[in-house]
Amino acid sequence: MRAHGKKYRSAVATLESRKLFGPREAVDQVKAVAFAKFDESVDVAVRLGVDPKHADQIVRGTVSLPHGTGKTVRVLAITSGDKAKEAEAAGADFVGTDYIQKIKDGWLDCDVIVATPDVMGQLGALGKILGPRGLMPNPKAGTVTMDVGRAVKELKAGKIEFRVDKSGIVHAPIGKRSFAAEALERNLHAFMEAIVRAKPSAAKGQYVRSVTVSSTMGPGVPVDPAGYHV
Repeated sequence: MRAHGKKYRSAVATLESRKLFGPREAVDQVKAVAFAKFDESVDVAVRLGVDPKHADQIVRGTVSLPHGTGKTVRVLAITSGDKAKEAEAAGADFVGTDYIQKIKDGWLDCDVIVATPDVMGQLGALGKILGPRGLMPNPKAGTVTMDVGRAVKELKAGKIEFRVDKSGIVHAPIGKRSFAAEALERNLHAFMEAIVRAKPSAAKGQYVRSVTVSSTMGPGVPVDPAGYHV
């Protein structure tokens, strides 16, 4: 079992035991108890009342955070011709179909891949490489599209993809500790709205079981899930 350090224990001691915080109060607490010397990420973990073992209860989707994540996203656009020029103009970091071979050779220096439908046949052979890393383009995530310029701009501006894990929890970044509390609150609100919209029709009982926000090194601050019941 992991033993937490003195700074972490001190941060936990400042939180009121068993209290559920409102969204704004929660992000205020996260900022207040963060102790790392670097600009920590602020993340949210949402435990859902779904069973991901069943295909009709998988929760996934995308959301554009109004204030972005604070992280520089490296976008690879696999396309050619005019669409490649469109991707470059939109700010893609890497562009071209030659990256298919580079990926086969071990290149993976990107955070997200956008592709046009015509190249997906070639990318299918890379499923074992891209799939486990969450890099395989997917129409549901908006990363397989003819509108590559728009997709690249949205990703650069803070669009993120989320997917429930096998334990029924969705994890996502909602900003940095240096963000204003209002910005973090708005990002949290946008993310939770997307989670509520993504509720599967097969999900029964309480959908949002718990919501916790935390900084990279800091303790989790529980958010009252009552406002997210559907």
